[in-house]
Amino acid sequence: TWIKRIHLHWKTEEFAKMKAIEEVQETFTVEKKLAGIFGTERVLAFSDGVFAIVITLLVLEIKVPEIPAAGAAEELPHALAEMLPVIVSHIISFALLGIYWVGHHAMFTLIKRYDRTLLWLNIVFLMCVASMPFPTSLLIRYSGQRISMAIYCGVLTLAGLSAVAMWWHASRQHRLIDEHLRPEVIALTYRRVLIAPVTYMIALLVSFVSLTAAKSLLLVAILIYIVPNPLTKLHIHVGHHE
Repeated sequence: TWIKRIHLHWKTEEFAKMKAIEEVQETFTVEKKLAGIFGTERVLAFSDGVFAIVITLLVLEIKVPEIPAAGAAEELPHALAEMLPVIVSHIISFALLGIYWVGHHAMFTLIKRYDRTLLWLNIVFLMCVASMPFPTSLLIRYSGQRISMAIYCGVLTLAGLSAVAMWWHASRQHRLIDEHLRPEVIALTYRRVLIAPVTYMIALLVSFVSLTAAKSLLLVAILIYIVPNPLTKLHIHVGHHE
């Protein structure tokens, strides 16, 4: 009799475990289906809003020189010439933010679903993007200080690494991307996303030796991403079929 009771108790526990596993699997399946239904539109809309606000804040940092009207004809050209480094720094920041916006958009052309982890990784990425006005202002006001360039490159590096983490999470085992997406495309996208943070990290280290060399590396990164690459045609093709 006691053997039957033990066997019955064991069978009951096994049944309870199986039911629990089925419920977890069902919940995961429902969440995955919901993510697939809703797509990534809200994620992109929120991200675009953050980028728009950050770029606006960068523009607000450019101040019109205050010169008395009587001496404007003579002093204004000199004042504008003195503002040239400020304008150049803003153009570079605009371009670097543009690189991240284009890359973010291209990445989410391939990402078809989202989960909680991707949302939080995207939040970390946007936090770094939203922080850009501070290091930009710091670099403008203290352009000759190595710590300013180091902080600037550091924020860019963190933003890039968070983008790498997003793609790694989304593409690993085709978790959030099209299951038919070719492995070579996944690898090429990964390498493309990785170029930015690696370049900025090198610029950060170089900034303690030469500020000019560090700034040159930022320009190199801009040129690398402006030049069309094999993924561009794929993103356009995917975009036309959605």
